[in-house]
Amino acid sequence: MSITPHNLVRHELIGLKVKVEKSTDPSQKGIYGTVIDETYNTLKIETKDKEKTVIKGNCVFVFTLPDKTKVQVDGKLLISRPEDRIKKKFSRW
Repeated sequence: MSITPHNLVRHELIGLKVKVEKSTDPSQKGIYGTVIDETYNTLKIETKDKEKTVIKGNCVFVFTLPDKTKVQVDGKLLISRPEDRIKKKFSRW
């Protein structure tokens, strides 16, 4: 199954380009790079300079899909283990 804006939340995020659009932590706003790891509460993003860890629940992310489509996702939807999130049912998605 290919990744689309409708199934992004239920898909693997590692390898996707991401930008932190909004954050409660001003130092995290604007971080841009590639998702290299994911845990229950965090995304690890590889930027040009270094790896940065961002808390999912505090941010709104814009993911760039392989077909260059941009999708905005509230980080609160992403909070869970990646393997459990794939099985979840989301009313909005």
